[in-house]
Amino acid sequence: MTRRKIARTVLVEGKVYERRPDGSLIPLAYRSGYRRLDSRTAAAVATMAAHDPATMTKGESAKGEIARPTKLPVGIRLDDDVLAWFKGSGPGYQTRINTVLRRHVEAQRKAR
Repeated sequence: MTRRKIARTVLVEGKVYERRPDGSLIPLAYRSGYRRLDSRTAAAVATMAAHDPATMTKGESAKGEIARPTKLPVGIRLDDDVLAWFKGSGPGYQTRINTVLRRHVEAQRKAR
């Protein structure tokens, strides 16, 4: 039995990240080559697309998946001023706290 290679992308606050085997998340930047394509003829663009190794077939793209991180309810004790600061910027304070913690985890993973 052959193992399927599944592209792992994660959507966090509307931004797409690639999940690496070590669990770290790398932001996927949108890079377009429109200027380069505009300077070429339609036939040249079609030839480039046909020979592009990154182009996926419909079958390959069907195998990919977008996975959201699993959210777990937890009880956590925070200093009152820290919690007030996050709540002070409006709804979504738990998401903002999670984002700060995620950035810290990613920085620690990169430091190793």
